[in-house]
Amino acid sequence: MDDPEVAPGLKFQQIADRLRAEILDGTRPSASRLPTERELSVGYSVSISTVRRAVDDLVTEGLVRRRQGAGTFVRGGEPEHTRPALLGVIVPHSTFYYPQILRGIEDVRAETGARIQLACSEYSQDIEAKLIREMLAADVDGLLIAPTLTGPEPTESYLRRLTELPVPVVLMERRGNALNDETEHVCTHHAAGAYQAVQYLAALGHRRIGLALRSPSPTAEPVALGYRRAIAELGGSTTVFQKALEEWGPATADNCLRRLLAAGCTAALCFGDRQAGLLVSAARRSGLAVPDDLALVAYDDEIADIPDVPLTAVAPPKRLLGRTAAELLLQRLQQPGLARRQILLRPEITIRKSCGAA
Repeated sequence: MDDPEVAPGLKFQQIADRLRAEILDGTRPSASRLPTERELSVGYSVSISTVRRAVDDLVTEGLVRRRQGAGTFVRGGEPEHTRPALLGVIVPHSTFYYPQILRGIEDVRAETGARIQLACSEYSQDIEAKLIREMLAADVDGLLIAPTLTGPEPTESYLRRLTELPVPVVLMERRGNALNDETEHVCTHHAAGAYQAVQYLAALGHRRIGLALRSPSPTAEPVALGYRRAIAELGGSTTVFQKALEEWGPATADNCLRRLLAAGCTAALCFGDRQAGLLVSAARRSGLAVPDDLALVAYDDEIADIPDVPLTAVAPPKRLLGRTAAELLLQRLQQPGLARRQILLRPEITIRKSCGAA
């Protein structure tokens, strides 16, 4: 590489300008392979991320094309960027919680003409990795992923690998906890939703408010955080009952109810809807009434209106989340140089009979 030194300034733009000129004047002919990002970073004495931004610009312009496992190649003929974007979408499953997110993505697809390739990971990091490889091999332009963070690989290293994929990635309902989290994501602000629910119950006059949780779930931790912060501000004490999802049944609900009542709780926030519905039944078995003896707020609002006593529920903005994530990814494809964004959407409370305020 002749004269590799790059002057100070927006180095990725200067590198893109140089590569663009070499492609257009024939120095780098049609179908030729560009040096690897590492080779370019050494040649230009810049970071790999700087080189990646430069190559992203050329991909967006249609001058080069990435081929998974093979490298980046100069396109033939005129710049080619006329086909609709192909977005890979990976979610844990297509039932319960995610249908509304997928509807939001579909709204954007219908409006923009983008194409969608959908797959489900079944909460398996191994399956997820296989799906990502298949989608990259199918030349997706970008990925929308609700990644599995309960697998064997630690969360932060797994998320870091996702940011290093050769196409833009926007995470849905998942993000890192570290301050150096570099993921681009759109998530529900679950801590704010739980905080709001506790404040709402306190405004109804409740002074002892408990929390019932199912685990494992990436949502359980922020819900607990919002609950604890609200209770601390109210000057109260916390009562937390947590069991694994597969353990939640009538017997577990009975134990949870006893724990709440022993602590003097007159209200509880429950993650999620099923756990709240089981508590309604447990109260009935004990001769108690919801909301007269125990007010309940569920978290999720998927099936909260089904129990005999319809449940007041915190409702994550699922359809808006899917729309926002898809729009963010398409914008990233069109403008690779934009600052990375991390978006939190606030949930809302749907008022029903279980808290006594409907």
